[in-house]
Amino acid sequence: MPKHIFSLCLLTTLVATALTGCGQKANAPQSAAQTAAGDSGAAGDSAYQKIADGYIAKFLAFNPGYATALGIHDNDGKIYDYTRAGFEAEYAFDKETLAALTSMDTAKLSAAMRYDYQVLRNAVQSSVYRFEDFQAYRKNPMGYAGALDVNIYIKRDFAPLETRVRYITSILNEAPKVFAAAKANLDDTLAKPFVETAIQIAEGSAAFLGKDLVAALKDVKNDTLMTAFKAASSTAIREIKDFAAYLKKEKLPKATANYAAGKEKYQRMLEGEFITLSPEKILELGLAELKKEQDVFAATARKIDSTKKPIDVFKAIQKDHPTAEGLIPDTKKNLEAIRQFLVDKKIITLPSEVRVRVEETPQYARATSFASMDTPGPFEMKATEAYYYVTPTEKEWTAKRKDEWLTAFNFYTTDVVSIHEAYPGHYVQFLHLNASPATKVQKIFGSYAFIEGWAHYTEKMLLDEGFGYNSLVDSSNHTDTLTALKYRLAQSDEALLRLCRLCVSVKTHCEGMSLDDAIKFFVDNCYYEGAPARQEAVRGTFDPGYLYYTLGKLQILKLREDFKTQEGSNYSLQKFHDAMLKSGMPPIRLLRGMMLKDNAIANDIL
Repeated sequence: MPKHIFSLCLLTTLVATALTGCGQKANAPQSAAQTAAGDSGAAGDSAYQKIADGYIAKFLAFNPGYATALGIHDNDGKIYDYTRAGFEAEYAFDKETLAALTSMDTAKLSAAMRYDYQVLRNAVQSSVYRFEDFQAYRKNPMGYAGALDVNIYIKRDFAPLETRVRYITSILNEAPKVFAAAKANLDDTLAKPFVETAIQIAEGSAAFLGKDLVAALKDVKNDTLMTAFKAASSTAIREIKDFAAYLKKEKLPKATANYAAGKEKYQRMLEGEFITLSPEKILELGLAELKKEQDVFAATARKIDSTKKPIDVFKAIQKDHPTAEGLIPDTKKNLEAIRQFLVDKKIITLPSEVRVRVEETPQYARATSFASMDTPGPFEMKATEAYYYVTPTEKEWTAKRKDEWLTAFNFYTTDVVSIHEAYPGHYVQFLHLNASPATKVQKIFGSYAFIEGWAHYTEKMLLDEGFGYNSLVDSSNHTDTLTALKYRLAQSDEALLRLCRLCVSVKTHCEGMSLDDAIKFFVDNCYYEGAPARQEAVRGTFDPGYLYYTLGKLQILKLREDFKTQEGSNYSLQKFHDAMLKSGMPPIRLLRGMMLKDNAIANDIL
């Protein structure tokens, strides 16, 4: 299945998630001490590498859009085979590869290859799991609605523009096949949030093709080429709009609230991150952390204004937000100061001087994104621009709805989001991945908990290190404590959001929480307004893995304390961060095995 489209987990990052499937338990990871002791001298490395290379080549052939996003351009201009036969062919190949990997004697692998093996096996299991347990190609129309995503061909200059226009035209010409396959594959009855979101994605895609794409290609002077493009685009727009109409007429009236994964599938999802806690224990942990964070939020608010309720203090801060027109320039404003803080305080090594570009989220992606980081692929050699996307208000929204949306972009929260998305969150993690000696497997397949856990962890970490005081850069100047408290309150609210995601994820998929109750949970517990609260609740219906923001963060904090104890006087925060980011983006339990020498400690992930 195309990982960047049909994954029920990470929709904002182009990585394959690591979920365990086939009813099998994940192989127990080994610590650095174990792998060193059991290293056989690479006797089986060649056999493993042959399987890994073969899998990657065919995986990228199955998923040409993902290959392009990675910066591997052998399959540009091609599109996934959305027929049932196409899905089943990839499923069969994944099962075949999984069987080959499972039958290997891992004792014959070197330590380095054993680690690589664990990453790959987990990723292949992920694909098998999604096909067998979620059947997204039958149950979720969202992937089809966004299938004609050609944005990468205009935003990244990896080939001459005319060549990229040919690629775009080739993809758009596949529209009739894509939507014919969608209508043939989809079940008669679908989940209502999936249908509604798919309609939004389809309408956004049609608008993008009809407006943004046309504007981007306005300077192409090849008449023959543009005539072919316009014909393909016209057909694609018609097909997308027809699909949206089909969903409204045929699927929406009989759509249901049947989207819960259930405890068994949810447990397998957790095992894919080597987390063996039950959903009940995770919910218990989440609710306890939520209460602790609410206490932090209340205490911080009282320091700002003890005469008001905490929520009223935060709502007053939320009113200090940019206008609709000022959203992008105001987001850009403090990015450089945040980056410089990392350098001055020796928080983490920055492997590149290249900065991110702040832009509006593309129209077609706005239904599922508040803010996101779109980095080039780790193998992209030419088009290396990185985009920090922020979702604006829409012109047709009422003034009230616009204001509600912009409260989430108040000036303090916006800087916290910039920490998460760019410095030192997703963008800096990408820079380290790019510069690291990680293998091809480790650069292609990643852990949801690692990627989002890292970005979420950095929000609090940076404030703990002094960011947010008067100068933003010189945290020795503590005169403006009020500003620092406002940053802390905003960061606390972001933590509350991720804790609410954890609780709503478990409650939705294991306890049958309704969408309305999920919306109310976000409103009551992280103090969101109606519009963003609904978007968060809807995301939870198709992205149960968004609990990993918090679980990943908690695992990283535990790893940091254990690494600090291990290193003693040799410890530094920069050393920890650099060590974390040099081995790809694996499940954090695998990372513990790489960074910690004591196996008993390495196994203790939370």
